[in-house]
Amino acid sequence: MIRMESAAPLCDSYRVPLPPIARSLSEGAERFLDRILCAVGAVAFSQFPEFMQQYLQRLEGHLDEARLELDRFQDAASKSGMSLDQLVAGAAQNPDKAMGRMGEVVRGAITRVNELGAADEALRHASTWTRPFVFLHHADWGIARATLAIYRPAVPTTAEGLVYAGVGIVVVLAVYHLAIRGPIVRVLRRRSEPRSGVA
Repeated sequence: MIRMESAAPLCDSYRVPLPPIARSLSEGAERFLDRILCAVGAVAFSQFPEFMQQYLQRLEGHLDEARLELDRFQDAASKSGMSLDQLVAGAAQNPDKAMGRMGEVVRGAITRVNELGAADEALRHASTWTRPFVFLHHADWGIARATLAIYRPAVPTTAEGLVYAGVGIVVVLAVYHLAIRGPIVRVLRRRSEPRSGVA
């Protein structure tokens, strides 16, 4: 039995180098794309501090409104000679369904104030690096959607905005080069390698 090495196709045996002008154009396009991605990452990520400022303003508005509603319940309880907890407990034990629902409304108001207050406190004391994670943990998505609906992009003028712009550049370039360009280049290199077989 004779083993013979089959000749690789001509297109696989020889790699035709790119002309200098084509190589220069390719490198120029790659640099231009990198600059575009840097700009996209910087602009997109630098909007977070501005969005957070507007979100906090809206959050505080909701918190003030919730506290005002709770103060009204507290005032009603005080005029009846009860604490707020006693008002809630008495409403829950009352056979009147309307009073029972009133107790649920008061409990909901207390919960709302506690949640919004905790979110506001946490976000205001969060550092530049932890604020995105604190936001995700405490986010009120209804308020976030309302903020986004009227949000207008702004040019970052603070140190925090510049920090997020730098992070955006790194993240976008890393995603492009590691998750998009890298796999494509590896596939093209494998396809351009000479292939040989035996018959």
